[in-house]
Parts: sequence; C-alpha cells; structure tokens
Amino acid sequence: MRSTAVSANNSVKAVKSVDRVIIRFAGDSGDGMQLTGDRFTSETASFGNDLSTLPNFPAEIRAPAGTLPGVSSFQLHFADHDILTPGDAPDVLVAMNPAALKANVGDLPRGAEIIVNTDEFTRRAMQKVGYES
Repeated sequence: MRSTAVSANNSVKAVKSVDRVIIRFAGDSGDGMQLTGDRFTSETASFGNDLSTLPNFPAEIRAPAGTLPGVSSFQLHFADHDILTPGDAPDVLVAMNPAALKANVGDLPRGAEIIVNTDEFTRRAMQKVGYES
C-alpha cells in the first residue's frame, strides 16, 4: 500500500509504503466512531484489501460526554495479504477528544501516529480526564 501525505500548505511529505496498517478511531459514544469505522472498512474492502475489525462499545451507555467510561472505538486491521486478527496495537490512533486519547494512548507502540481533533482539547475537556495541559 502506498500513500502520499500533503500538508495543510499543500507541500508534499515523504511517502511511506507499508503492507499492513492497524487504525483505531476513538471518541465519545455518539460521536459516530462505529459509523466511521464501518465506512472506512467499506472503502478499504473496495480496494481489495484483506481486513479484520474490532468495534469497542463504551463501558457505560449513558456516561457523561468527555469521560473515560464513555469512550467508544473501532479498530480496523487491513493489509495487502491475508490477516487473521484485528491486531493488538494500533499504528494510527484517531482521537476525537482528550478522553479518547487518554483511554487509548497506552495501547500505542513507539512511533505510532496520533491524529486528534484539536477543537475538542479545551481546558475543561482536558481537566475531566486529568490532563493539566
């Protein structure tokens, strides 16, 4: 699999070729992580990749927004060859808020990519999960 990264100022970044990727989408229950994962899975399959998924629903159905018990995630392992599991440690984490980051960052191996929705990293949201800055 090949990818080309283009930055916000339209400059081309280094291209990295990999044979498999494990990506995890994480956010509050109700943020659409299951739907996002489902759509990403459909697109991945349409390119002929082999895949395995792992939806993860929150511990509490009605947990307050932005808290650890309310984090939902969807993990997708896709490859250009046969795979058998959804993977152990994500290569990429897409975190929609500080709670999603905190709940999942411990699963990341060294060198993993993290993509966050910076608009949700407000002082109050970060305090809810114990981050000072």
